[in-house]
Amino acid sequence: MTGTTRNSSELDPRRRRILFRSWRRGTREMDLIMGGFADENLPGMSEAELDEFERIVEVLDIDLYKWINGEAPLPDEYDTPLMHRLISFEAHKLF
Repeated sequence: MTGTTRNSSELDPRRRRILFRSWRRGTREMDLIMGGFADENLPGMSEAELDEFERIVEVLDIDLYKWINGEAPLPDEYDTPLMHRLISFEAHKLF
């Protein structure tokens, strides 16, 4: 996979921005993890989940990658159901 498989024209402007940011993280590994998750999950996210995902998207790649792969403990403020869905998605899809 080299980029989004979702047609962003079906998304509202907020979800389009999040999708764009998810696929343009800075490292290819995180592009694939975050972008793939966004492709599959953004359309069905509630407003609260969108708020949380936007917060997750702002985390530095190096920190987020370590949390997702279990190399570093997940901080309490990110220990949420959405983050656990992201971790499960990553583990199931990529490794």
